[in-house]
Amino acid sequence: MPPPDGIPQSAMTGAGLCLLAVGLYATAVIPEYLTALVFFSLAMVLGTADANVVFSGFHSAAYWLVFGGLIVGVAVQKTGLGLRIATSITSKLAKSYTQTVVGVALVGIALSFVMPSTMGRVVLLVPIVLALCDSLGYEKGTRERSGVILAMACGTWMPAGSILPANVPNMVLVGVAENLFGVTFNYGEYLLMHMPVNGILKLALIVGLVLILFRPNSARTTVSPKDETPKPLTPEGQRLAIILVVTIGFWFTDFIHHVSPAWVAMVAALVCLWPGVGLIDIDDLKAKFNFPSTIYVAGILSLGAMLVETGAGDIAGNWLLTHITFSKDTPFISFLSMIGLGAATNIAVTAPSMPAVIGPMAADIAASSGLPLKTVLMSQVIAYSTVILPYQVPPLIVAMQLGGVAVKDGAKMTLALAALSIILLVPLNYLWWSWLGLMH
Repeated sequence: MPPPDGIPQSAMTGAGLCLLAVGLYATAVIPEYLTALVFFSLAMVLGTADANVVFSGFHSAAYWLVFGGLIVGVAVQKTGLGLRIATSITSKLAKSYTQTVVGVALVGIALSFVMPSTMGRVVLLVPIVLALCDSLGYEKGTRERSGVILAMACGTWMPAGSILPANVPNMVLVGVAENLFGVTFNYGEYLLMHMPVNGILKLALIVGLVLILFRPNSARTTVSPKDETPKPLTPEGQRLAIILVVTIGFWFTDFIHHVSPAWVAMVAALVCLWPGVGLIDIDDLKAKFNFPSTIYVAGILSLGAMLVETGAGDIAGNWLLTHITFSKDTPFISFLSMIGLGAATNIAVTAPSMPAVIGPMAADIAASSGLPLKTVLMSQVIAYSTVILPYQVPPLIVAMQLGGVAVKDGAKMTLALAALSIILLVPLNYLWWSWLGLMH
């Protein structure tokens, strides 16, 4: 169709193509990796953007972090290290299904303080959580298994928005604030603003929803680990343990050496594959490496880049800005409008790209609403932490793919969590920020 006046054809084509992809991701009428291939193919056939934009997901550090992490995950499973770790903590963590859910969620947020990459945390934890589920008898496809995996995945990503270096959208937002407005945030200030409500209370909501939506089929709430005596760790498992310790050490200290977690993961994967190390070989990759998941992740990462490059994301954001109410007389309504604007844009461009699209509008929103610029910028954290559907968060999708969680189960969890967050946490966040003096 001819584009409206003032809108480039590329924006219309980009919006249509991304809408198609989002619809297919959300409904899962075809496999997710196939949707990604449709997206790539149509984008190139239609000339929607250059190849470096269409396939930008493949040269993203996040993609290679997933790629390397999946190889390490194969080694964790083959050597039995994941099962050994799981069985060693089962007696402390898994006295009941409730304790298991609480435990994996707490592990997820605890790692957020020390490991800067959400994708890295997910890739590290999924094999361990799967081994834990196996040792507890939570078989594939059961409510318990899906609930434990979703508790870990959601606990690893959503509350991490309250910890400054813990995920990609946080760092994008900080970059926008510094580069465009000269606004800087320190670690303690950021933590104080977000952790009480968007961190601790959101984690409590995640645990509560998992226990309700994925309650055990049996009325029995106490589960017993399989009666197995842990086997001694094999030499291969011992070597992998050393590799993981070194890898995590480099992840923890990236602020010193400034090497991306993605390249650390790739080096770890290379060591696992290296002839003579004896961890995994080509047959293991053929049988156990989840290559379709890497195609899907690349498609999700490229989606946001497509919207930004074609201008479709900016046009959607500006349109929303003109149709959303901001008033200097009603700060609470303006606060709700800011969250709504960010959440709606998040649906279109996904969480990693949302701050790059909405961030530049912060000064205009601050002028219209009368709220401080810093408050407007920080409201985006609440918005991209309010996930409507799983496809908006690549690490969540990766966890679901690796853990075998059905898309409908993930969507049920995110929709319920988003609804409760809007009803309960957004008003509480407004009260908290008002007490801190950030609403005037």
